[in-house]
Amino acid sequence: MSKDLFSQNADAVLKISAPLAERMRPQDFDDFVGQESVAGPEKPLRKSIQNDTLQSVILWGPPGSGKTTLAHIISQTTKAFFQPFSAATSGIPELRAVIKDAEERLKFHKQRTILFVDEIHRFNKTQQDAFLPHVEHGTIILIGATTENPSFAIVAPLMSRSLLLVLHPLAPEHIRTIIDNTLKDAKRGFGKMKIAITDGAKEMLVQFADGDARVALNSLEFVVMHTLVGKNNTITIDEKIIEDALQKKALRYDKTGEEHYNVISAFIKSMRDSDPDGALYWLSRMIEAGEDPRFIARRMVIFASEDVGMADIKALLVANAVFDAVERIGLPEAQINLAHGVVYLAQAPKDNSAYMGLLASREDVQKYGALPVPLHLRNAVTKMMKGLGYGKGYKYAHDAPDAKVMQEHLPEKLKGGKYYKPKK
Repeated sequence: MSKDLFSQNADAVLKISAPLAERMRPQDFDDFVGQESVAGPEKPLRKSIQNDTLQSVILWGPPGSGKTTLAHIISQTTKAFFQPFSAATSGIPELRAVIKDAEERLKFHKQRTILFVDEIHRFNKTQQDAFLPHVEHGTIILIGATTENPSFAIVAPLMSRSLLLVLHPLAPEHIRTIIDNTLKDAKRGFGKMKIAITDGAKEMLVQFADGDARVALNSLEFVVMHTLVGKNNTITIDEKIIEDALQKKALRYDKTGEEHYNVISAFIKSMRDSDPDGALYWLSRMIEAGEDPRFIARRMVIFASEDVGMADIKALLVANAVFDAVERIGLPEAQINLAHGVVYLAQAPKDNSAYMGLLASREDVQKYGALPVPLHLRNAVTKMMKGLGYGKGYKYAHDAPDAKVMQEHLPEKLKGGKYYKPKK
């Protein structure tokens, strides 16, 4: 039975030179913290791993949520040959070699191959399609790990052949448990060292981790290794030390990934629901995470017409003024302009009737195609065109006392149609 890069030289992994997060990686389910909805004692994934009946799985979750750890546990538990495969460093040629070995292993040794593909979303559609026949024929059992939404990052045929398991950011109590276990563990953690950490400092580590176990352990290791030993050979860690060591938190926010769209969605919906507090919070999240302020301002301009619309025609002027201010001033000062516009848009009355009218009219355009323009609306620029009826019966609005006339402006097939339906 093979021992892959997770399990080979296990003693080396536990050497003090290895990063703390790697040394503390759970070896089995007894050490695994969190993700009870996926890896709990009675859950199908855990049972299939323990019974060695695992089928292809896509593990979707944020960094530090346990995807690679679950793969590590599988490598320690299964009787199958466990083959790690990185989408960041490998391609189709390497995959072909892996598949060839898997076929021979199954044919001559009756041993299945579990292929763990980390960051599977890095493979394009063609590369992902290369897995399909081998998953379909049972040559490999695929375990794909991704931080990206599989709906967009994984091809549908591969998803249909795999079980999707969603891992969530670890809860604060899970991060707290991981920190406590690390401080007590004398073999892999800091159990042999005298460390006194205040409750407040521990909470700062928990908050800084933001559900990411790797961040929690890396941060703890950094603080311990860079804090001077005091009286009685004790390392004392308080809030001030944590604050000085870690300084500013890097928020989980990938400007090209799903979280980007989650946050902007929450921002728009907060303004739509007339909640300036929620809108300001999500605005701050984006600014702190380094979002392009012009992107935020563009969405505000769209919002002014889409959601506020006819209820307050000044909203579009305000949104455009904010966009102009962002272009002229830039951050950090422009965040004040953004906040000004956000509060205005959130508190403005809402009327999406113009936008709904656009959608309804576009639906008819797509449904009926290029319907002919009514003759009375056409310009009779030649004698022949006039003879064909172009412009006949057209009523010139400025000839009417109030500059309003009643005449049909839609194609004959859509005569009498209503798209704009004002709310007041």
